[in-house]
Amino acid sequence: MARRSVMLTLALAAALGLQACSPSPQASLPDLGYTRLDGSQHKLTDLKGKVTLINFWATSCTTCVKEMPDLVATHQLLAPKGLETLAIAMEYDPPAYVMQFVQSRQLPFQVAMDHTGELAKAFGPVQLTPTTFVVNKKGQVVKQYIGQPDFKALQALLSDLLAEPA
Repeated sequence: MARRSVMLTLALAAALGLQACSPSPQASLPDLGYTRLDGSQHKLTDLKGKVTLINFWATSCTTCVKEMPDLVATHQLLAPKGLETLAIAMEYDPPAYVMQFVQSRQLPFQVAMDHTGELAKAFGPVQLTPTTFVVNKKGQVVKQYIGQPDFKALQALLSDLLAEPA
């Protein structure tokens, strides 16, 4: 019964978009590679020097699907100022579903598949979607959201980080 209570509490926290504590703020980006849907190879550490929004999501997650237009709007608003956005689909998400979702919604930012779950493990691990991380220009995680964030507050935080010197 206690386990069920904990699971319900976590689900409620995710639904309300409450901030979680793991990983600790100021944790640096892990030195892991990833492959974008276009096939290009990258490393998370390549994002150092840029303010980055990293969103773990799944096509089967209703909150993820619901927040995606806000994620797109945030990217479109702040990309001209230097924001990078990386959406990472969870390992259990079928690649064909991810490709169809990205194409049908014309997502304007980087999208990658976490085929092995290694990326999600390195970030805490990520167990609930959506989970979003804000990374500063030093490559440090400064904020984590589990569930849908308050996008006005998120945009304000990102704007402040973008205005900071590198």
